[in-house]
Amino acid sequence: MGLVKNIEQKIKINRVATIGCLVLSVIVVIAGFVFSYLQIRDARKSIYVLDNGVPVLVKQTDLLMNRPVEYKAQIDLFHSLFFTLSADDDYIREQTKRALYLIDDSGMKEYMNLKEKGFYNQIISSNSVMTVKADSIKLDEQNLKFVYYGTQTINRKTQLIVRKLITEGFVKDIPRSPNNPHGVLIEKWKTLDNSDLSVKEKFR
Repeated sequence: MGLVKNIEQKIKINRVATIGCLVLSVIVVIAGFVFSYLQIRDARKSIYVLDNGVPVLVKQTDLLMNRPVEYKAQIDLFHSLFFTLSADDDYIREQTKRALYLIDDSGMKEYMNLKEKGFYNQIISSNSVMTVKADSIKLDEQNLKFVYYGTQTINRKTQLIVRKLITEGFVKDIPRSPNNPHGVLIEKWKTLDNSDLSVKEKFR
């Protein structure tokens, strides 16, 4: 009788130990899944952005917070490329090519319009240097619409011309690429005001 009780007790202990092992195994598996999910979620929030060719780790939340800054940086970069020109046909083509990666067909339309008016030929023939400086960029974050306020300077042999430059357009998120590192496309861009502020004659 004592032997039977001893066997039954051992069976109960084995049963409890087996159930305990199963429960522990389930807990370990669930914990593993949860840990893996959290790791994957955190990894997805981490993105590498190239800064002068060097990969920099940033968080997705940081990118969302900094997006308006990137919009303005892209707008400034486009205007700098499109309106910084010198009396060199190859340089004009290269600057325009880089600028047009950042904008939709409205940029090409403006480029063709200026080309047909002889704007670029005039820069070359007059040996001019043209630069632009952003005064301010107003961004409507809700509608992703911007207004660019800048000052354009055309330095010729005989004249120094300063013009007002006001443009407007919209920004759109697109995948980042080497030609568009901010992942921002400018759309429906047009010039609102490009009138002269001053014209100074140069005397030799």
